[in-house]
Amino acid sequence: MTTPEDKALLAIQLLIEGTSIRSTERITQLHRDTIMRLLVLAGERCIGLMDARMRNLPCEHIQSDEIWTFVGKKQRKLRADDPQEFGDAWVFVALDADSKLIPTFAVGKRDVATTDAFIGDLKQRLAKRVQLTTDGFRFYVDAVEDYFGADIDFGQIVKLYGDYGQHDAAGRYSPGPIVEVISKVRQGNPDPDHMSTSHVERQNLTMRMAIRRFTRLTNAFSKKLDNLKAACALHFAYYNFCRIHQTLRVTPAMEAGLTDHIWTLKELLSTQL
Repeated sequence: MTTPEDKALLAIQLLIEGTSIRSTERITQLHRDTIMRLLVLAGERCIGLMDARMRNLPCEHIQSDEIWTFVGKKQRKLRADDPQEFGDAWVFVALDADSKLIPTFAVGKRDVATTDAFIGDLKQRLAKRVQLTTDGFRFYVDAVEDYFGADIDFGQIVKLYGDYGQHDAAGRYSPGPIVEVISKVRQGNPDPDHMSTSHVERQNLTMRMAIRRFTRLTNAFSKKLDNLKAACALHFAYYNFCRIHQTLRVTPAMEAGLTDHIWTLKELLSTQL
C-alpha cells in the first residue's frame, strides 16, 4: 500500500523538528517501520542533493568539529559479538562561518579513516583556498596535509577546561569552565580574527535540538548506523535549503548563492515519497 504523500511529508517534517519515531507514529497513524523507511529514503535523496549541489563552493572561512552519539549501545557496554557499527559514533561537521552553510559531513568512528574521508570530501567541494579551523583532534593535521598540502590556511583551537563540576553530579551534564584557549597555526597564514570554532559548536546544539536521536539520556538513540546517517543527511539538507537562519534572515544556501529562494520540504525531496 502506497503511503499518501501528505502523510509522508508530515512524518518527515515531524522528524526534522525533533519528534521521536513513536510520537510521529501516534500523530500520523503511520507504522513506525513505514516511518523509518521514509526516513532512509529521504536521507538517501538528501545525500544525492548535497553531493550534486555542494560543489565549487565560494567559502572562505571553514570551521570543523565533531559531535558524539552512539549506535545500538554505548561503548562501555559493548560485547565481543556485537556488530562493528555499535558503540560510539561521531558526526564530523564542516560549516562556512560567513554563510552558515554546511558543505559536508561524515558519520563514523573518531579515527583516521573517518577524518580522511571527511577532509577529502571537503577539499573536493571548495572552489578556492580557504582558512580552516578545527579543534585539537590530532588526526586533522595529517589529513589536511594529505589533501590540501600547502594550499590552505589551517589553524587549530585547543580549549582547556578547569576541574569545577568534574567530580560531582553536575560534571555529568556541564563541562568545567574554560581556563585557557590555545591557538595553533598548522599551515599557511590563518587570520587570527577568524580562528574560531564557535559557529560550528553552536551547530552542535542545533543538531541536538532538531534530531531526536541526539537527545541525551533518552531511549531515542540510533539502533542502526544507516538510520543515523539518514537522519543527519535530512537535517543538513533541510538546514541548508529550507530553514531560515535567524541571523541571516535567509537560508544558508541563499546566503552562499546556491539558490534564490527558500525551498519547501517537497522541493527538497524532489519526487513523491
